[in-house]
Amino acid sequence: MISLFMTFSDPAGERRIHPDEVVAVAELVGSIPDMTEGLLFTPLEQSVDHPYRDDGSGPVFAFQLRFPDLLACEAAMDRGGILAGLATGAGLAILTGLDVTHQVMLTRAFPVDVAEHPAGTTTPCSYLVHYPGPAEDMNAWNLHYLEHHPSIMRTFPDVRQIEIYTRIDWVDRLPSRRVEHMQRNKLVFDSPQALAHALGSDVIKRMRADFVQFPPFAGGNKHFPMLTRVVRSRPQRAA
Repeated sequence: MISLFMTFSDPAGERRIHPDEVVAVAELVGSIPDMTEGLLFTPLEQSVDHPYRDDGSGPVFAFQLRFPDLLACEAAMDRGGILAGLATGAGLAILTGLDVTHQVMLTRAFPVDVAEHPAGTTTPCSYLVHYPGPAEDMNAWNLHYLEHHPSIMRTFPDVRQIEIYTRIDWVDRLPSRRVEHMQRNKLVFDSPQALAHALGSDVIKRMRADFVQFPPFAGGNKHFPMLTRVVRSRPQRAA
């Protein structure tokens, strides 16, 4: 499966997207042809403790769109489409004028013990991580990460989803800025509090022990906890 990430950042750190604007974006995202699922990410309403708070507050808004294959994703990124409009703010003042980046990646899903959120879950929280890179040897870096880190991630209390995203080549005509981070990953929890509890557990010590074994790489990494809204694709009208 293919994932498109689009991130909206405010260098001044002053913008905040409002719930009605998230609804407006959700309406647009749900109409993107051949998208199977959209995940809309907004900053936490209240900060929680986690080991990487020094990474900052994160983007104003971001989304991950799933597509069944690369060609479907590339078609959605054509000039004049919904995504091209979103890349320039889609007429929403809160998104206009921000630093907008995008990247297409291969999605690698890994098992968890219990994937379903409990009944009544209202604020799922995604922990978004990216490694800008580069690594001295990308194959060695990916091999180590994929063979070691997911099995440790699985032991976090109540983790509901583990996905790792690796680079691919793609073409697009979007007006936003392309980025080519060497890797991203995402952990999903029931709430910001559940995420804080998991990252405060002893599992983080095993994560750090594996981190120091990574093959050489530059660029560090960034970690951002984000509230998560799921958008399903709406059926397309026949021509």
